[in-house]
Amino acid sequence: MINAVILAGENNDSRLKDYSPNKALLEINGKYMIEYILDVLEEIEDIEKIVVVGPEDLLNNLVKGKLEKIIPCTDSLVKNAVNGMNYFSEEKMILILSCDIPMITPEAIKDFLAQTAKVSADFYYPIISKEANDKKYPGVKRTYVKLKDGTFTGGNIILVNPATIKKVVHKTEEFLENRKKPLKLAAALGWNFVIKLILGKLTVAELEKRVSELLGIKPIAIFSDFPEIGTDVDKPSDFSLARKVLGSKIY
Repeated sequence: MINAVILAGENNDSRLKDYSPNKALLEINGKYMIEYILDVLEEIEDIEKIVVVGPEDLLNNLVKGKLEKIIPCTDSLVKNAVNGMNYFSEEKMILILSCDIPMITPEAIKDFLAQTAKVSADFYYPIISKEANDKKYPGVKRTYVKLKDGTFTGGNIILVNPATIKKVVHKTEEFLENRKKPLKLAAALGWNFVIKLILGKLTVAELEKRVSELLGIKPIAIFSDFPEIGTDVDKPSDFSLARKVLGSKIY
């Protein structure tokens, strides 16, 4: 069994702030965005308990069977994740999800968890090929990284070992703070690594190894065939796509 943390910070810089004061409460076809995620998690037997990290005053009306608590959020994504993990003991793995993936399905998460069960690691991260994404959501723009193995976008869920991840969280926060400072980021990663990345010569295995060296954890990339894991809603065009896709589902 595992537990789950949904990150639902206020997203004040969101391009959807005119639609909702909090992205989690963006209404899609008469239902809050976060409710789609909660409903999917309710269907997965391996998930025991759920907490949401976000503004209590806005989210306290959420009621779902496995949802135990709304934890107040900060302005730091990393701190919010840690605060969510701290609610649980460190004995079980924790699935961390963003609040803006309403098209996620039980099958997508079950496939991800089934693959993680085959290999031991501290941090599991899904990657989705451009081909898979273009096939399911043609014309939808995502951020991709070209690697020797292919061209991939990242997912919006991770599975972590809380006992290990908490010990290196300060390194993770520092890395995220430098993500928009190329020189500092390159210095941390190594220029040879950065040049290979720019040229598309890096492999997934090399990326895993470098992250392991930098953070002192064992990361594993999970190849997912489910684009909905990486298709978040953070701009009006994504909102339109979600309404179309979710409007065609039968409940």
